[in-house]
Amino acid sequence: MTEFLDVVDENNKVIGEATPQQVYDQRLNHRIVHVLVFNDKGEIFLYQRAPNLAFCPGHWHTSAGGLVQKGEDQEHAAMRILNETLNIDIPIIKLLDGPYDHYKMRKFCTMFRAISKGPFTLNPNLAMQGSWFSIADVKDMVKKNQLVHPELAYVMEQLYP
Repeated sequence: MTEFLDVVDENNKVIGEATPQQVYDQRLNHRIVHVLVFNDKGEIFLYQRAPNLAFCPGHWHTSAGGLVQKGEDQEHAAMRILNETLNIDIPIIKLLDGPYDHYKMRKFCTMFRAISKGPFTLNPNLAMQGSWFSIADVKDMVKKNQLVHPELAYVMEQLYP
């Protein structure tokens, strides 16, 4: 089954649909979500992307993040992706959303927060390992560009300027 995404205009209004490949090949505006999972110490769980992934293999990523499918709202997308990535079903809280201009396209990014101590069962198709990090450590990783996915950098800059 082919996956489709909503294509949106500069104001985040749906204007069409496309496959993920078409979205990236044609640099079409679309929606993404990211979830940061915190433990009771205030640390963020990040995972390192699997080596088989086409974009940014081996880079550290938010706890869960990805594309919003056609007709899907951001909260359901975040819950779906959290389950696909970490195999958990926990409540999430919307933090903020905003435009993320990247590679000559605009991604409308909605960010969420969740609380869990784990343990998590990482999806081996997406992640090779995961670990807890302090906010200061993640900010330092971003500043030094230490194998950080660009969307993790964006999320951290938005939430912790």
